[in-house]
Amino acid sequence: MSGWPTERLAGLLLALSLVPSATASAAEGAPAAPAPLQRTLDATRTATPSAAADAWVAALAPRLASRLPDAHRRRALLRRVRAEARLAGLDPRIILAVIQVESGFRADAESPAGARGLMQVMPFWKRVLGRADDDLFDPATNLRYGCTILAYYLRQEGGDLTRALARYHGSRGRTDYPERVMRAWQRHWWLTERR
Repeated sequence: MSGWPTERLAGLLLALSLVPSATASAAEGAPAAPAPLQRTLDATRTATPSAAADAWVAALAPRLASRLPDAHRRRALLRRVRAEARLAGLDPRIILAVIQVESGFRADAESPAGARGLMQVMPFWKRVLGRADDDLFDPATNLRYGCTILAYYLRQEGGDLTRALARYHGSRGRTDYPERVMRAWQRHWWLTERR
């Protein structure tokens, strides 16, 4: 990753530095997050679900039942996806489509290339970010990394989701992966919004 301008990684580093570390020692000595950002993160993680969040989870939970039969785990995953996507400024339904294509909703998935977890995050990101102890098989950590990385690529690509998805997949310039994600989004995760 040498050659990456430091300023391009600044936002990514800040966001991922706030991922809970797998060990307490990794967090020792780390600078505290700015108070407003910490309040936002705490609220996202501990707030009781809103009526809108509950309705969103209720609408999508049946679509995930065949992949995650345990209703409690299914609702918890949907709440986490929604929270992490919103924190990164992404549509959570796109994240569901990425997870469907990448891992089939298997938190323990590992690709032949070594990508791990729900969003198939490559371990090199831990090295780039100096967070060697993070567990990419942990759904919360994986979602934080994956959403943050995709949001980073979306900013780098000026809001072009097709190009951002291709970069996320490591297939920049090709459209087969973004097309699979878009099809999954439209077929399985699209919701008609009530106004």
